[in-house]
Amino acid sequence: MIQSAILQPVVALAGWTMIMWWWMYLTRIPAMSKAGIDGTKMVGSTGASLRAELPDSVSWKADNYNHLHEAPTVFYAIAIVLAIIGQGEGLNALLAWIYVGLRVAHSLVQATANRVLVRFVLFALSSLVLMALVLHAAIAVF
Repeated sequence: MIQSAILQPVVALAGWTMIMWWWMYLTRIPAMSKAGIDGTKMVGSTGASLRAELPDSVSWKADNYNHLHEAPTVFYAIAIVLAIIGQGEGLNALLAWIYVGLRVAHSLVQATANRVLVRFVLFALSSLVLMALVLHAAIAVF
């Protein structure tokens, strides 16, 4: 079995993604009910079609849940590569935790106040951290 510190932030971010899933549905289902939307009668619809029917603050949680399936997929892949090649300790593990912290902060901002400039700064910082992890993996692999 691979023992690597970098796997902890991988599991933490996956867990956070599931928390956002719960938060999304704990707000979306009551909002749909309040808006008179019967989900059992919806056919061929998407979450995007609900945007016009629900308050923005409800859609923000869904937007963030979707965002947690974009750039973080690169994080998962790179972190697992680093773990497999024995480079998942020390600085790389620390960078992984910083990445997770920035993504959680991004989620909290997007799901609550949704200030675009703050979200952008958090996203940009997390992207720089992710780029550092990719660079470290590239140096080790190539």
